[in-house]
Amino acid sequence: MDAVAGAERMPSAVSQTREPLVYRHSLTVRVTHWVFALAFFVLVMSGLQIFNASPNLDASDKSDPARRVLSIGAQQLPDGKTAGVTTIFGHAFTTTHVLGYTSDGMSGEAERAFPGWITWPGYQDLAGGRRWHLFFAWIMILCGTAYFIGGITRKDVGLIVLRPSDVPKLLPMQLYYLRLRREPPPHGKYNPLQKAAYTSVLFVFAPLMVISGLALSPGVDAIAHPLTTLLGGRQFARLWHFVATVALVGFFGIHITLVLSTGVFNNLRSMVTGEYRLGAHDGNGV
Repeated sequence: MDAVAGAERMPSAVSQTREPLVYRHSLTVRVTHWVFALAFFVLVMSGLQIFNASPNLDASDKSDPARRVLSIGAQQLPDGKTAGVTTIFGHAFTTTHVLGYTSDGMSGEAERAFPGWITWPGYQDLAGGRRWHLFFAWIMILCGTAYFIGGITRKDVGLIVLRPSDVPKLLPMQLYYLRLRREPPPHGKYNPLQKAAYTSVLFVFAPLMVISGLALSPGVDAIAHPLTTLLGGRQFARLWHFVATVALVGFFGIHITLVLSTGVFNNLRSMVTGEYRLGAHDGNGV
């Protein structure tokens, strides 16, 4: 009985080694994170709807097939069937049922760059796509501004900026993620790869996306044409906008992959309640 009572009073091995919970993300960060994610999701889908109206990208100040970077369309085959064709830097690929000739959003197939299941609205609607795109673009800008101001107030922005001292740690951190190194290099709240990613998003790709988007607006172009000229013209602005979007989609893809692979419940809890349970290599959480 004494042994049993003693065992009941003794903390379990799990509780002895369990790392502490820390308050990692403020309410502002959590709210802007989820609203930003929703806005970006709608922006990508409505942006592809807009792209379908002119499914090509030119490295030029105006539409120029001789300087075409990307083209997505369809062509008739000798047997009468239609094939989707994607051309990148002059190299053509058959992409039927995926790109070029694919879902029309109304239970059929038609000639369109991106399928209905990945555009918003699903059916072809350029005016509707523009309205959704503009509305959520401003929501994303407001969320980004609130996040940045809140980060400066809390002095969190400095924690996510890549510094010269972080550069030598980039390769060891990547080796750790690839399971080629047993322990990561020492770090605080954000590891060096996270800092590199956030720095590129906050100071390169997100501003490029916003600036190129503004340059594509006829109203902004009318009052601030030098901005459009700086980007190389409206067609070049479309190209920059597409490149920035692809980069941000790639960032979110990697972000989601790491969330899934490093503890889904713990990561989601930190973005819902703000509490995060530190791991063995998570520094001090700040």
